[in-house]
Amino acid sequence: MITRSSRVLAGTLAVLATGLVALPAMAQDASGEARLRKLEAEVRAIQRQVFPGGDGRFFEPEVSTATPSRPGPTTPSTTAVTDILIRLDALEAQMQALTAQTEQNANGLAQVQARLAALESSASPATTVAAATPATTPAVTQPAATNPPRAATPAVTTPAAAAATGPSAQRLAAVQAIAKPQTEDAGEDEYSYGFRLWDAKFYPEAQQQLALYVEKYPRHARISFGRNLLGRAFLDDGKPRDAATWFLRNYQADKNGARAGDSLLYLAESMIAMKDTSRACIALAEFAETYPALATGRLSGQYEANRKKVTCN
Repeated sequence: MITRSSRVLAGTLAVLATGLVALPAMAQDASGEARLRKLEAEVRAIQRQVFPGGDGRFFEPEVSTATPSRPGPTTPSTTAVTDILIRLDALEAQMQALTAQTEQNANGLAQVQARLAALESSASPATTVAAATPATTPAVTQPAATNPPRAATPAVTTPAAAAATGPSAQRLAAVQAIAKPQTEDAGEDEYSYGFRLWDAKFYPEAQQQLALYVEKYPRHARISFGRNLLGRAFLDDGKPRDAATWFLRNYQADKNGARAGDSLLYLAESMIAMKDTSRACIALAEFAETYPALATGRLSGQYEANRKKVTCN
């Protein structure tokens, strides 16, 4: 027979059993909460190491005077992870801003370097050509050839006299009589027109035209020809210093260029004209070492002639 005391004892045991079942779940919740708090603390520590000097806009203080509210049953269990994702998004945005700024700085630096190069070139023959006024009288009467000889004493016209007199009507008419090619390759047309002016002994006009071609078409297929011919236009005009600048530039720009070897040999010839025997010998030695096929082939005559003009050790 079940007495009243038996029923009370059974009810008590049932309540205890229910509590014992709930204890593991409560322990697991408390353990998960502790792990989340530990994870948050570790993330904040990492942030302080990576970004020292952080302020309250980005990092939560370690000690807060406010009484934390106990999360209710509706608080999501992924609050710490969500905060981390938000902070990671902020960091990614900052990295993107830094990357964009870096690219802008690099672009600005490239523009500054381009301007500096333009300023440096303002002292080069290109600017001199653009500002010069054609001489009144051409300096050479020799016929054009593959390697035409230069006059021993070139004609010299002062800038003041050239500016005062200007080209004669006869010279202007002769220059205008030289037709400029009109093909589908504009760069080829500019180079060919400069070549025709040089071939007709209009050296100042050829200098202007070839300088325009070199500046406007620096990647054209004929660029090695153009820089070399521009140097020859100066050399034939009795300006070996300006010529040497272009010959050296053409050789250094592309040593495998179609006229790089020619420019190196003409550089030696410019040095000879400037009475700089030491540099002339250096250029001749480098030409023979770098372009042996040219030294014994197409340019052998010019190479031997230049060697005879100087005494090299």
